[in-house]
Amino acid sequence: MENKHFDTKAIRAQLKRTDYNEHSVPLFLTSSFVFDSADEMRAAFNDESDDFIYSRYVNPNTNEFIQKVCMLEEAEAGFATASGMAAIFTTFMAIVKSGDHVVSCSSVFGATHAIFTKHFPKWNISHSYFNTNKVDELESLIQPNTKFIYLETPTNPAIELIDLESVSAIAKKHKLLLIVDNCFATPYLQQPIKLGADLVIHSATKYMDGQGRVLGGIVVGKKELINDIYLFGRLTGPSMSPFNAWVLSKSLETLSIRMDRHCDNALFLAQQLEGQEKLSNVSYPFLTSHPHYQIAKKQMKAGGGIITITLKGGYEAAKLFMDNLKLIKISPNLGDARTIATHPASSTHCKLSEQERLAVGITPGLIRLSIGLEHRSDLLNDILDSLANLP
Repeated sequence: MENKHFDTKAIRAQLKRTDYNEHSVPLFLTSSFVFDSADEMRAAFNDESDDFIYSRYVNPNTNEFIQKVCMLEEAEAGFATASGMAAIFTTFMAIVKSGDHVVSCSSVFGATHAIFTKHFPKWNISHSYFNTNKVDELESLIQPNTKFIYLETPTNPAIELIDLESVSAIAKKHKLLLIVDNCFATPYLQQPIKLGADLVIHSATKYMDGQGRVLGGIVVGKKELINDIYLFGRLTGPSMSPFNAWVLSKSLETLSIRMDRHCDNALFLAQQLEGQEKLSNVSYPFLTSHPHYQIAKKQMKAGGGIITITLKGGYEAAKLFMDNLKLIKISPNLGDARTIATHPASSTHCKLSEQERLAVGITPGLIRLSIGLEHRSDLLNDILDSLANLP
């Protein structure tokens, strides 16, 4: 598949055909696999062969999904999990030990924040946050026991951008791992490994699926690191189901087409909403007004499918705006074919303190809009009608 375009790789990379000579990859709904001899089973368990053993370890369907994402991210190896948070937690726990320290951008998904603040301390693992607008302060947070630097770009939900090449240079200088959550961008818009990341994580539940059907997660990167993650996952069991892997692998075939539409719709809506009387801010990476516009243009193919808008009337206005929507639905998900509105302060990031939320740009009036594939005029009319009905 060398020198093939992204679209071709996503469609043509698939498992070897079975004896039935099928055109589309079949589902392998089996918990385990059989061997022709006791010695074959011994060899498989002792890593002397690549034979499938047990679907908790790996399955033909999960294997195909992993291979596809590795090709798209230009990674050496990968491990698929039952959800995006399973990928994040499994990656962390395979790498850190008691007494270690990690550095992360302060603007991270609420559940990731909870791992850092509520669970890491139980295992004597500490963390430091750097402000995404002050990356030059990152280096001062590194300690002798720091293990890795972790970041999201674009961040969830504030849509802030971090210069991957700059952070990679700091990580390499201090011999630290750089782990990047690439969920918002997808490998179609951004490839962190090419910009210096060691590991890249996705919630495949989002854009990789694209239709709100299944849960899934994946981490890809350097083979020696993935091997440790695989062994930890093999023992602890956060496995992706074969059915979900089959769905996700098929979904990747249309990822580029879908992302083009998500991005086109999002940019159009951001441009139309900027300057609306009842909004104090519209944030989208490819708006020239975005504070990190130059970073976005440098490392992303397009701006992604997420917009944030901030209502001047705060929480009450945000709540009324969401209730006024007719076409757009309220949900905590994102990356769906259908446009979704979320109020992070009261939902996905509600466990953060008010001070913590404000520090990462999550104000009471902020709404995250995951822009779908509907006609952009219908979406714009729904948003404008909702705004018009605000006091």
